[in-house]
Amino acid sequence: MTAVRSTLPDDARKISCEALQDTLVDLLGLSLVGKQAHWNVVGPRFRSIHLQLDEVVTTARDFADTVAERSAARGVPPDGRPETVAKAFTLPAPKEGWVRDSDAVQVMVEALQDAVGRLRERIDATEKADPVTQDLLIGITAELEKQRWMFDAENFPR
Repeated sequence: MTAVRSTLPDDARKISCEALQDTLVDLLGLSLVGKQAHWNVVGPRFRSIHLQLDEVVTTARDFADTVAERSAARGVPPDGRPETVAKAFTLPAPKEGWVRDSDAVQVMVEALQDAVGRLRERIDATEKADPVTQDLLIGITAELEKQRWMFDAENFPR
C-alpha cells in the first residue's frame, strides 16, 4: 500500500529512497555514537569535547528528521526503528565504558569521515534520479565535513 504517491518515476524513487534510508540509519547511529561518547568522555578536555559532541548529536538528529520526511514525501515510509538501525549501522563507535577525550575525538573523526564517504556515494547515485534529494545530501555532507574538521583539529598535533 502506498499512502503517499511520489512525483518521481519508480526507478528514480527507488534510488532516492535507498539513499535516504541509508543516510537515515547513519545519522541516527551517529547521534547514538555521539551521545555514548558524550556521557562517557573523561580527560583534561572533558568540557569542550562534551559540548562539541552534543553539537554533532543535534546536527545528526535534525538532519535525520529532514531525511525521514524527504523519504515520506517520496512515498516511502522511513525506517528508524532501533532494530533497523542496530542491524544496518556500521560506523565506528566508542568502546564500552569511560572514553579518554583524545579517543572520543578520534572515534568521531573516523565515524564522520566514514559517514561523509558514504554520503558522497549517495550524492553520485542521486544526481540524475532526484536532484532535490542530492541537494539535501550535499548540505548534510557539508555540515558533517565541518564537524569532522573541528574534531580532527582537536587532536593536532598527533
